Amino acid sequence: MTYRQIRSYGPRMPLTEYDLTGRTALITGAAGGIGRACALLLARAGATVHCADLDEDGLAGTRALVSADGGTARLHPLDVTDDTAVAAVVDSVVRSAGRLDVLAAIAGIMHTAPVLDTADEDLDRVLAVNFKGVLYACRHSARAMIATGTPGSLVTMASGAVDTALSGLFAYSAAKAAVVQLTRTLATELGPHGIRANVVAPGWIRTPMTHRDDPAGHRTAAMARRSPLGRAGEPEDIAHAVLHLASDASAFTTGQIIRPNGGVAMPW
Repeated sequence: MTYRQIRSYGPRMPLTEYDLTGRTALITGAAGGIGRACALLLARAGATVHCADLDEDGLAGTRALVSADGGTARLHPLDVTDDTAVAAVVDSVVRSAGRLDVLAAIAGIMHTAPVLDTADEDLDRVLAVNFKGVLYACRHSARAMIATGTPGSLVTMASGAVDTALSGLFAYSAAKAAVVQLTRTLATELGPHGIRANVVAPGWIRTPMTHRDDPAGHRTAAMARRSPLGRAGEPEDIAHAVLHLASDASAFTTGQIIRPNGGVAMPW
């Protein structure tokens, strides 16, 4: 590519592509951890963020942080396993904003048990939140984007666990692998509508969820040692990947897995 061809892209500065001013984003799992970090960053980029979660106190804390940073957040108490409730939240967002530009489907839970000891009810619960909750959010958000003619972006949350076999994380890994295939299929089916769908697959991130699973910090320390960077991830590391996929900077990216995992997994 020649210098003249590069210049033909126009006079805008590169960071303009990350500007979400005037856009509307729905974020599930926004009461803390990665979801809260995404709400803060997307709001900082100019989006009005609609924050959904079961934890109403956590949602209030997220809105306070967004407001203190000069952003705008709307709150939606939500159980992502309730298809009807998810549809109602998406409808509420579109009625208030007239459109939905970005979905970040981040709500998730973790369950630790060997395959032989995983009870059916635990597997069903993990699949309900980590897979069906993402399916419901994507399905209703995509329908809204098509109805309003919005070339939107669906961002789903998988895990580095889809690239390796981690003892004790069968249910979690299986649900996240299903999210990957769901997202790829959505990218194929929704591309003609101008809607993109991509997956973020984080490594081990310091969040309230991982702290509950690893209160003594042993797994966190082990994952930090496995990383070439020598550390575990922070929610902000993942939020920047979500912002990229939500923005025009990734306008030619769909059906892809973005892996901010500190180099713990490096699949071809």
